[in-house]
Amino acid sequence: MHPAYNLMRHVYGWLLLTPAAILLIAFTHYPTVATFYESLFSKGTAIRPSRFVGSANYQAMIEDPIFWKVLVNNLWFAAGTIPVSVALAITMAMLVNRSLPGRSFLRMAYFTPTILPMIAVANIWLFFYSPDIGLIDQILGWFGLPGHNWLGDPATVLPAIIVMTIWKEAGFFMIFYLAALQNLPPELEEAAKLEGASRWYYFRRVVFPLLMPTTLFVLVNAILNSFKLVDHLFVLTKGGPDNASNLLLYYIYENAFSYFDTNYAATLTVVLLTMLAIMALAQFFFLDRRIHYR
Repeated sequence: MHPAYNLMRHVYGWLLLTPAAILLIAFTHYPTVATFYESLFSKGTAIRPSRFVGSANYQAMIEDPIFWKVLVNNLWFAAGTIPVSVALAITMAMLVNRSLPGRSFLRMAYFTPTILPMIAVANIWLFFYSPDIGLIDQILGWFGLPGHNWLGDPATVLPAIIVMTIWKEAGFFMIFYLAALQNLPPELEEAAKLEGASRWYYFRRVVFPLLMPTTLFVLVNAILNSFKLVDHLFVLTKGGPDNASNLLLYYIYENAFSYFDTNYAATLTVVLLTMLAIMALAQFFFLDRRIHYR
């Protein structure tokens, strides 16, 4: 080929990539680098300007007991929401993938919580969790049981938020599993029936392995969601009581916009991004070996 033709092909290719590259750099790479750079400086005021402190913010974070409490909260939140949401999503997808009367209505009912804004979901569940007048306490009262301050008790506030999040997230993940199930060849189920395999055996040895690409995608999204959901805390608890429901992203928000310590918030953000990157890479590294691509 003529050298000028090759040059034009390269120029044309880079021109096609330029808009996406600009957006990626402007909204992903540059903010990441700027956040890390800001985490190396102290909090600035009108009297004392910000100055370079190196790793001092990271040292302060390690010595911050609230950070460790918030981190443990977030890990419990992830451990409580991710497995249950994925298991429910698979169960609901298997159910609505069958020929059932009212199947379309059932699919809509499962998916409806997903399209609701998190603020609206929090207000709905606030009606459930309100002490004495909430729906849960009203039902307990029918059986002569005392009410409970679900969001005001450190022992129950995080489980209450986990239940609400599962209700919100499971329907979203169900859509991906339903799409994957509908792409499975029907001959597999027919062959399993001819071999006398039970439904559980067929699911465990045939269906679930073929759903592993979808499961990997869902797990990555579920982990990201478990660390980025923060809207509901504004309505329900604001991280209380005594930081019992505080999550890492909300703690970052508090430091940046309540305490105006943007440098410490940047430090926490760097740690959050590093954790998410490590967890995502670990999932791809370990789960990719178990995935059966077709």
